[in-house]
Amino acid sequence: MDEYIINTPELQLTQLQFLTRLLVALGIGLLIGLEREHSALAKKEEDFAGIRTFIFLSLLGFIGGAMFYLFSPIIFVLILSGVILLTSISYWVLAGRGDIGGTSEFTTILAVLLGGLTFLGYIQISLMITVIIVVLLSSKLKLQNVIGQITHDEMYDFIRFVVLILLIFPFLPNTTYGPYDVINPREIGLVIILTSGLGFIGYVLMRILGAGKGILFGGIIGGLVSSTAVTWVFSKKSKEQPALSLHCAVAILAASSIMVIRVLVWVIIFNQALLPGLAIPIGLIFVAAIGVTVYFYLYQTKKQEIDADMPLGTPLNLTAAIVFGLIYTVIIFMVAYASDTFGNSGIYITSGIGGLSDIDAITISVSKLSTDGISILTAQNAILIATLANTLVKIGIALWAGSREMRKYIFIGYGAIFLAAVVAFVILNLL
Repeated sequence: MDEYIINTPELQLTQLQFLTRLLVALGIGLLIGLEREHSALAKKEEDFAGIRTFIFLSLLGFIGGAMFYLFSPIIFVLILSGVILLTSISYWVLAGRGDIGGTSEFTTILAVLLGGLTFLGYIQISLMITVIIVVLLSSKLKLQNVIGQITHDEMYDFIRFVVLILLIFPFLPNTTYGPYDVINPREIGLVIILTSGLGFIGYVLMRILGAGKGILFGGIIGGLVSSTAVTWVFSKKSKEQPALSLHCAVAILAASSIMVIRVLVWVIIFNQALLPGLAIPIGLIFVAAIGVTVYFYLYQTKKQEIDADMPLGTPLNLTAAIVFGLIYTVIIFMVAYASDTFGNSGIYITSGIGGLSDIDAITISVSKLSTDGISILTAQNAILIATLANTLVKIGIALWAGSREMRKYIFIGYGAIFLAAVVAFVILNLL
């Protein structure tokens, strides 16, 4: 079993390796063919190829890959060309009958290529591509349903987002400018893309899954975009409908838990060197936040479950993202200035002030500056200060705009988070 059955200067293959790859190629053809056969039976129509045909196609690609090395590369080219020719003829015949869809035809070509790719030993890549193909093939009705619900404004915003990523961002200069040499257009553009993309993803999730499945769900999804916005929306809702006060408090605390995760994500993206020291302190704050969220959620399940919708807003708020980019630019300059003028204390003051408006900008700014300028510990403390300042702002919003009953839950929930933050500071600076 260990002897080579294919032994050329370009490829050595044992019998076991050959059988393993052959079985994978069979499985790929089986999966794709099974989906196509099932789809044809469901539509009560005869498709271009069924389960047996796709198994043959995958094996044909596998054999063609072997012929490529054993005899001549031209054999695989001829096999692939023959499949493309037969597929084209089939498409021409079916198109004449009014069936202009080409999904099965393109899938046949992919099946041959996946068979050849499997022979070369790229099994994981072949399987990943196969899964993607099967998921896309089986999701036709769902995709059509989702696409049919897309509004003109949503499509326009999606196009704007693609233009921003593909036609604007690549041409931004990756050079630092300005005082303290900290303003980088490429980095600012990345921040705008990440911010707008996070908002767009949050909108799409709510659009597809529906925010009306529960206030808790709305709080979690909204927390991906802005926990401050969630606090405002649900605080107002609790005053309008006092019976929802507990539900709204749970949503606010859940969104704040997501905010803690966002802080860790920004640190991982922009400076992973901060992560070892922040893992335990931020983790402690997150445990406290998720703990009170789960506690109040379990408490609310004893009462009648009430559903509520959360406003979706606009799909892509580029204006807000650009404003955020400007805030990021101002903050990174302020942090650099404070560091140069006042030392560590200046950075802490700037982080506290910046955290009053947005935690993400401060986290990204000090994460970037800690790579060249301020110390790791200073950056870590600045992030904790900004997190606490942002939390205080949300407490103020909830106490001002929320109902009397919700204030009680907010006091208890954020009291636990505040104590956890104090312990986090001790752990970070003394241990």
